[in-house]
Amino acid sequence: MFRAAALGLGLLPFVLFEITLHVIGLGDPSEADTPAIGFEAIRPLFEHSTDGKRYEIAGSRQAYFYPDSFTVEKATDEFRIFCLGGSTVQGRPYSIETSFTTWLELSLTAADEQRKWKVVNCGGVSYGSYRLVPILDEVLQYEPDLVVIYAGHNEFLEATTYRSVSRSPVGSQAVAWLSHVRAYNVLRSARNRRREPVLLPAEVDALLDYRGGLADYHRDDRRVRSAVSAYKANLRKMLRLGVEAGVPIVLLDPISNLKDCPPFKVEPNANLSVAEQREFEILWARAKVDEDIDHRIELLEAALAIDSRHAAARFVLGHAYLARHQLQEAREQLLVAKDEDVCPLRMIEPLHDALTAVAADTRTPLLDIRVAFEERSKAGILGDRWLVDHIHPSISGHQLIAAELTSHLVETGVVVPVEGWQNGRERLYTAHLTTLDAVYYAKGKQRLEGLIRWTEGRANKLHDGTSLPPGLDEE
Repeated sequence: MFRAAALGLGLLPFVLFEITLHVIGLGDPSEADTPAIGFEAIRPLFEHSTDGKRYEIAGSRQAYFYPDSFTVEKATDEFRIFCLGGSTVQGRPYSIETSFTTWLELSLTAADEQRKWKVVNCGGVSYGSYRLVPILDEVLQYEPDLVVIYAGHNEFLEATTYRSVSRSPVGSQAVAWLSHVRAYNVLRSARNRRREPVLLPAEVDALLDYRGGLADYHRDDRRVRSAVSAYKANLRKMLRLGVEAGVPIVLLDPISNLKDCPPFKVEPNANLSVAEQREFEILWARAKVDEDIDHRIELLEAALAIDSRHAAARFVLGHAYLARHQLQEAREQLLVAKDEDVCPLRMIEPLHDALTAVAADTRTPLLDIRVAFEERSKAGILGDRWLVDHIHPSISGHQLIAAELTSHLVETGVVVPVEGWQNGRERLYTAHLTTLDAVYYAKGKQRLEGLIRWTEGRANKLHDGTSLPPGLDEE
């Protein structure tokens, strides 16, 4: 009894230290193994206009960001919102004129026109969470009242390198156990900070920006785990920056096209025997042409029993279940098809889980945009009804995101809308759409065609710094 009491008393400081680390948000296992990422150079996103009265997107950054600006002097009645993310935030394949950032500003103006609302678009094409950290660090200097972050699709676009250490099974088990101890994780984080950071180019250097870039993607579970850990760490860094600056942050849960977007790349299981590979190919070939849904499902399930990670087979099975009105089974298969895509251009479920966990742990508002879209989708499965490609919402989709954000700001008391404000919003929306000419939509269509070529590895840039003539595609 005395020994137990003495042991408990001796452990008390350690327990209190663990509790303290948990309360202040230090020692999370997701940060302990994540190496520092640096950049060869960090250039400001905004610079002064020629008259010095406005901040505007720097010309050197406009290959990835669309021009936007705001006044240097913030008006006393101004509520300033910065929206950070990738091409979805920018409004691609169109642009910020039809992005949710524009619809949000119009919605807030309709709700309370006595206040000056400014929503600044900081969406960078192909920008992953690691590239958003310095962007947030900068924009916090510009007196924001709120920051909105929409990130998660671009974590695998660049050839980022995450260090890993080979361990014996016993060592791995010990590290797995110790990873639940925050004091241990703090020490590991300190060790990683002493290492040289992984240096990335000043601007995005996406694998798919080069001709044949799809060939650079291979199944790599270790890299996926590291990317998920890095994503969590980047989210925590950004949320910590917001807390330190006293600026609230709202996170959005990104949407993906499940129903109408097949996997971009499939790799067979390399561990299958020759006989297993042959049997899988026979079943897979038969399933693709069999018009009897029940028999097709049997063939696909037999094939997946051999190679359970074949993304294309999962996708076809999902559609077979849809044809049989087994909606839950269909959604499950389409989600797995997305996650097993060897070229993950859509946010994988482990990243969604990480986003949810960080938001819950830090008590940060997370708007479940996915649910809002699924509730309005046939069978609750997102497809071309709301998206123009694999991840980018239609113009109506951007308006829905703006509506969800506006509802959140109303619920939290940021805006107190006047009676009948929705009618005013529709008038502002209609008036804004009349300012967009046919050229705007034609450019969007052209960008969409280029984006499709990009996802197929048919970009024109070559690794030697030259480019193929536009429109020249390999047969």
